[in-house]
Amino acid sequence: MHTTNDALRDEVRSRYAAAARSVSGGGDAGCCAPATEAVEVDDRFGAALYDTATTEGLPTEAVLASLGCGNPLAVADLRPGERVLDLGSGGGIDVLLSAQRVGPTGFAYGVDMTTEMLELARTNADRAGATNVEFRQGTIENLPLPDASVDVVISNCVVNLSTDKPAVLAEAFRVLAPGGRVGISDVVAEDDVSPAQRAERGSYIGCVAGALSRTEYLDGLAAAGFVDASVDFTHEIAPGLHGAVVRAAKP
Repeated sequence: MHTTNDALRDEVRSRYAAAARSVSGGGDAGCCAPATEAVEVDDRFGAALYDTATTEGLPTEAVLASLGCGNPLAVADLRPGERVLDLGSGGGIDVLLSAQRVGPTGFAYGVDMTTEMLELARTNADRAGATNVEFRQGTIENLPLPDASVDVVISNCVVNLSTDKPAVLAEAFRVLAPGGRVGISDVVAEDDVSPAQRAERGSYIGCVAGALSRTEYLDGLAAAGFVDASVDFTHEIAPGLHGAVVRAAKP
C-alpha cells in the first residue's frame, strides 16, 4: 500500500509530467496548478520572475517550463569555474542559466525525478548548445552525486514539495564541498501560520501546504550542519506565505 508520502510524491510527479507535456506541445506550464494538460499561468510563479534580459537566448521551452517561485541565480552569486547543482531542475532553465554564469571551466548539474521533465531539459540543453551541463534522474532526498562534488546548490520552489525535508537539506550538505553554499528560492510560511492553516490556503502540489515556516527552515539548515543561514521574504504567495530566498553555507 502507498503511504501518504508516496501518494504525495506520485501526485507531484504526475503534475510535473503534465507540465512538461504541456510545454512540449507549445503551451505554458504555469505553476502549482492541478495536474492537467492545460495549466493556467500564474505571475506569482514561473518565467514572470525572470527579466527578459536574463532569459534572452534560451530555448522558449526552457522559459515556458519554469515553475519556480523566484530566481535562485539572483542570490547564488555564481562565479566562473564553479560546480552547481539544481535540485528539481524541471525543464532546465536554472541549469542553463547557471552554465552561462560559471562558464566553460564550470559545470551545472540538474537532478529531477520526472522522466518527462528530464527529456525536456536535455532537449533544451541541446537547443541551447550547452556543453557544460548534465541532467540526472533521481530524488532530492537521495541525490545521485558523490560527497563534496559541487560548490553551490540551488533550487527553485521544489524543497516545499518534498515529503522529507530534513533528508533534502542533509543531502545538499553532503554533496557540497567545504566552503560551499546554498541559494534557494522557496515558498516559506510566517512563523505564526500553522501547518493546518498552510493546508487551508493552498494544496501540496500548489507549493503551499508543504511549505516550512521561517524558523522551521532555519532550524532544519542548522540541524543539517549549515551556518550563516537566512530566510528573506520577497513576495506574497498566499496570506502568511511568501516567496523567499534561503541562503546558508557549509563550513
